[in-house]
Amino acid sequence: MSKWYKKSGDKSEVVVSTRVRLARNLEEYPFPAKLDAAGKKQVNELVRDALLGKTEDELSYIEMNTLSRAQTVSLAERHLISPEFTGGGAGRALMLSDDESVSIMLCEEDHVRIQVMEPGLALDSAYERADKIDNALAARLPLAFDERIGYLTQCPTNLGTAMRASVMLHLPGLGRSGQIAKISATVSKLGLIIRGSYGEGSSPVGDMYQLSNQVTLGISEKTAIDNLRSITQQLVAQELAMRERMLKNPAWEDKIYRAWGVLKSARLLSCEEFMDLASLVRMGAAQGIFDVRLEKIGELFADLQPATINAREGKNLEASQRDALRAAAVREALA
Repeated sequence: MSKWYKKSGDKSEVVVSTRVRLARNLEEYPFPAKLDAAGKKQVNELVRDALLGKTEDELSYIEMNTLSRAQTVSLAERHLISPEFTGGGAGRALMLSDDESVSIMLCEEDHVRIQVMEPGLALDSAYERADKIDNALAARLPLAFDERIGYLTQCPTNLGTAMRASVMLHLPGLGRSGQIAKISATVSKLGLIIRGSYGEGSSPVGDMYQLSNQVTLGISEKTAIDNLRSITQQLVAQELAMRERMLKNPAWEDKIYRAWGVLKSARLLSCEEFMDLASLVRMGAAQGIFDVRLEKIGELFADLQPATINAREGKNLEASQRDALRAAAVREALA
């Protein structure tokens, strides 16, 4: 089955993807931090039995301790699990759909983290899919819920809806013109936060930024989603306007064409260099300069991360070996 990131979506020239995540806990069990391995295994099996074959998505069940280190980190590189979830520890499991658009972490910070990802700006459909999975879970297992507060979570900042909706934005125009700090200050006043591509503390690799809601208590899911959509649309307009200005400058046009030339001919590409150059090429493709599909570039972003290459090759390669494989894959894709 084709992976979700090989498809295009609304406003894909700037909005790479949409993610909706719901945190849930089982009423009769302590939070994962207070559970031993046996308790986590019980929770995982209850959730597995409640969801397998009960949702519209075909899900597989994976015990995290059965995966290699490269396979685990590859999941995080593709945003299917949180970076914290790669740390191992007994009692962690993952439920994953064939196209990787649905991933459910079991016994991470909370008992259940339902995540749905879709290409482009697709907040409503992503939420609807996550909500259906949540309803299937709630129909079979009692969830920790307080009538006054809402859903109970291990971290107080998730109390209430326990929903984090986010969009992954490609912002080479705003990012490289030094506008992100100003944008961050503005959106924070509106209950949103903009961070690097892997969330808190991460850098914006490839000019990718994650914009998400911060407020979960005292606000409905619909209000949070509507707010995020409105700000996202404003940022899309600002980014496209900035790109138009940049492309009128011969120096920026030259940078974009040079990036295209290097990617089409390089024999060695580090991950950092590839992401930087591919960001410029993606901007050029979105503006109609290059005849390459955005989905193809998105596929390269996902497939050419270090651990993902190691996982595909089935061994831990030296950095130089990965750089050669990455360069070869890029040349073939852009030929």
